[in-house]
Amino acid sequence: MGTAVTGCTGGGQERAFSADELLDDAHEAMGTLKTVTVAASTTGTAGGSFSSRLTTDLKGRCTNKITWTAGGSLEQIRIDRTDYVRPDRVYLQRWSGHKATEDQHRWIKTSADQAEPGDGLVDCTWPFTAFGTAKKGERTEVEGRPALALKVADEAGKGETKGMYTFYVATEGKPYLLRVVYKGTDFRSTTTFSAFDEPLGLRAPAAVDILESAYAD
Repeated sequence: MGTAVTGCTGGGQERAFSADELLDDAHEAMGTLKTVTVAASTTGTAGGSFSSRLTTDLKGRCTNKITWTAGGSLEQIRIDRTDYVRPDRVYLQRWSGHKATEDQHRWIKTSADQAEPGDGLVDCTWPFTAFGTAKKGERTEVEGRPALALKVADEAGKGETKGMYTFYVATEGKPYLLRVVYKGTDFRSTTTFSAFDEPLGLRAPAAVDILESAYAD
C-alpha cells in the first residue's frame, strides 16, 4: 500500500502503521499545504441540504460558493481583510422577503471584520486535527487514487455513539486526506479534498462589477 501504510524499522524490517498513526500522518500532511480545494455537501435527516466549494491558502485568501438545494447561492472572495460577496436573486429573496425581478450579478465589497458566525461567509482556514480512536477500514479508491478508510466514532454525552467519521487517506505519495464522510443522527456530509498545492489564481472582481463599497479604503 506504499509509504503511507508501511515503513521500515531501524533493522530494515517493514512494519504496518496503526490506524491512529496513519490518521495523525494525514493531518500532519494536510497541515503543510499551501493551497487546497475543499468540496462539501451536507444533508439533514429532517430535510434540507447544501453544498460548498472552497479554494484557499488556508490563511486569509480564498474563494467560496455555497448553494442550497432549496434555492439560492452565495459567493465570496476574501483577500486578506476584504470580502467580495455576491448573493444571487433567490438568496436575496429568501433573506429579505422581497421579490426580486432581475438576476443579480454584481459583488458587494465589505470588510472581513464584519463577517459573523452563521452569515455563510468563511475565514479561509480549515481545521486538520486528529481526534478519537481510529480503526482501519477497507482499501478503496477516491477519484482514481488508492486510499485506505479509517473510521472514528463520533461520541457525545456518556459514550453514546451519535455518528461515524470515515477518513480516506491516500496510500501512494503523500498521505493526504482525500475524503471525509460523516454519518450521524442529525445529518450526513461528504467532504472531498483536491488540488493540493496548486496555484490559487485568486483576484478581486473588476471595479465595474462591484455594486457598492460598505467601507472606505
